[in-house]
Amino acid sequence: MDVRRRSAGGAGRPVNGAVKMKVKMVDHHHHHQNDAAKASDALPLPLYLTNAVFFTLFFSVVYFLLTRWREKIRTSTPLHMVNLSEIVAILAFVASFIYLLGFFGIDFVQSLILRPSHDVWAGEDDEEDIILTEDARKMPCGQALDCSVPKIAPLKPALKVAQKVFDKETAPPSEEDEEIIQAVVAGTIPSYSLETKLGDCKRAASIRREALQRVTGKSLEGLPLEGFDYESILGQCCEMPVGYVTIPVGIAGPLMLNGREFSVPMATTEGCLVASTNRGCKAINLSGGASSVLLKDGMTRAPVVRFNSAKRAAELKFFMEDPENADTIATLFNKSSRFGRLQSVKCAVAGKNLYMRFCCSTGDAMGMNMVSKGVQNVLDFLQDDFPDMDVIGISGNYCSDKKPAAVNWIEGRGKSVVCEALIKGDIVTKVLKTNVAALVELNMLKNLTGSAIAGALGGFNAHASNIVSAVYLATGQDPAQNIESSHCITMMEAINDGKDLHVSVTMPSIEVGTVGGGTQLASQSACLNLLGVKGANREAPGANARQLASVVAASVLAAELSLMSAIAAGQLVNSHMRYNRSSRDVSAMVSA
Repeated sequence: MDVRRRSAGGAGRPVNGAVKMKVKMVDHHHHHQNDAAKASDALPLPLYLTNAVFFTLFFSVVYFLLTRWREKIRTSTPLHMVNLSEIVAILAFVASFIYLLGFFGIDFVQSLILRPSHDVWAGEDDEEDIILTEDARKMPCGQALDCSVPKIAPLKPALKVAQKVFDKETAPPSEEDEEIIQAVVAGTIPSYSLETKLGDCKRAASIRREALQRVTGKSLEGLPLEGFDYESILGQCCEMPVGYVTIPVGIAGPLMLNGREFSVPMATTEGCLVASTNRGCKAINLSGGASSVLLKDGMTRAPVVRFNSAKRAAELKFFMEDPENADTIATLFNKSSRFGRLQSVKCAVAGKNLYMRFCCSTGDAMGMNMVSKGVQNVLDFLQDDFPDMDVIGISGNYCSDKKPAAVNWIEGRGKSVVCEALIKGDIVTKVLKTNVAALVELNMLKNLTGSAIAGALGGFNAHASNIVSAVYLATGQDPAQNIESSHCITMMEAINDGKDLHVSVTMPSIEVGTVGGGTQLASQSACLNLLGVKGANREAPGANARQLASVVAASVLAAELSLMSAIAAGQLVNSHMRYNRSSRDVSAMVSA
């Protein structure tokens, strides 16, 4: 079967609409006339044996001839004087070389030197001398009992389906856009360069989207294109956009925290999550609210450098940790930003390698780029005093970013927050539908003992990750940093002679910011504004980011309280059956 792909943008003849794909097959009545001799037909043996014979022959005669010619050179015998064995070896060399070239080389050389252009693909159909018939089968020949070409109407190309979907969602592309779409499909215009070439991000996304549908034959119906500011993500949030994903945002609260009320936005597709968190907020509010304390605020970056010996690595460690050098290092580091201020450097040696964990304040930004620039300044300075230092990477995973790590659990990263509340006994009974003793016992056996048995690293909680992810998505944080930001230990203790409940969450590495990244997008910016922490705080730099971290911790506290109560009361399954089950007929949902 001869399968050929025809370009949509051939210069020789225009193509209307979508990329044309044609599957062609030589009529079986003439197939025997066009069978070409193959290199593998040289011996009446299986292909792998034929290849083995000629491989062995080729390398054997090459070794024999080289040995003979070396002997002749040593004895000053002319090379053109050959005996019978050398003649046979030369003939065997030529034969095996021709075989190997025919089997392996011809197609490879042709693919490099004679690679057809788009015009060749477009025009070669008119130059074929053999009879071609349309293959309209829906399965490979080997899967059918009858391999003849069935006489049925040819299938509509799948690519036209995508074109119809495009027409259904938006107006048909203009002639100019159609030419660009065809060029993108043909590969003459890179998809990633559309924004630069067109100067219109919305138009670039539309053209890229249609080209993708034509190439894949898959519809993007349901993925919104309109109603988004594509200029706002250029060069900072997302490359090569074709639309955007909608995630519903629910509100939990009001949540009373440190004497202020917050309505917490949560972007999630998990039913019952917002409702459960909202119940926790109610229990906290009725008990007088929650309070939080910021324990630490510092983003980290840890480059890895290598020396020729462990001794030299240790010398740099001592230099970095020497208090006399602290001011010099801090001055170099702080040059990179108005807000980045170096707090500490913690070093670890592994053989000849040294890991230096820089920790600095970053204002209202999450601060990864800020701390990285400061680290680079210090590394450039150290290169003068330690010329044998080889910088392996600006990040050596001792930071540790977007990975569960004990160093974050112990030392903290970003904002370290503890949040607590005292829940009255009657609130536990009336709102949470359980009792204090049951909650305390469940927390000990589930969050503490169970997590220890599982070997959890920072996971001594019921579902902190649920709330961190939902708030992060709503407020434009980096969702991948949910990993270390969800480190949390939930504590519950009966107080006042067992009548009331003291509950707390300790989260050592909440990584958030209110400027930069996704926080500037319209939807996420609106959610930050709802919390009163949009943008940078001019009076007290860093205050907005710290407030956001406290809200995250308090939201986790509310959600932990509600979920643990549901489990203790045996309500978990029933609540999920009520709020987390779709009533849609999923059997009717098929992919286009």
